[in-house]
Amino acid sequence: MAVLGGSVASLEEEAVAERVGATAARCGWVVLTGGGPGVMAAASRGAVEAGGLTMAILPNAFPGGGYPNPWVHLPVFTGSGHARNAFNVLSASLCVAIGGGAGTLSEIALALKTAIPVWCWRSWGLAIPGGGPPADLRTFDDADDLVEALVDVLS
Repeated sequence: MAVLGGSVASLEEEAVAERVGATAARCGWVVLTGGGPGVMAAASRGAVEAGGLTMAILPNAFPGGGYPNPWVHLPVFTGSGHARNAFNVLSASLCVAIGGGAGTLSEIALALKTAIPVWCWRSWGLAIPGGGPPADLRTFDDADDLVEALVDVLS
């Protein structure tokens, strides 16, 4: 399961990311992120503290600039910059987006284009022109509802 979100995040976004990472780990899933600070670090930290395994598809070719964060068990150095977002999404069976900026939006769009489900907590809201949200997109305003839904799907 991939956790998507910004390298700059609010304390609330980080707290939710930590819960999401821990929930996935407790359900036996590997937590995949972009390996940086913010939401990515919080999700990885939550997974590690819950006894789980973390993996990160990194934008850089070598360690540096906060990549990988200290909670990444399996770093994959790509040297591909933002293009690594495609590898993150295409390696996931479910993407959970928490907050985030343009990079997160690009990951959401790619996931939806490839029929990978995306669950958003206070992230980008999208609608199909002339219709509602895409079928593979769920949005959550309440973190407890998101975590409960994750337990149902990941268990």
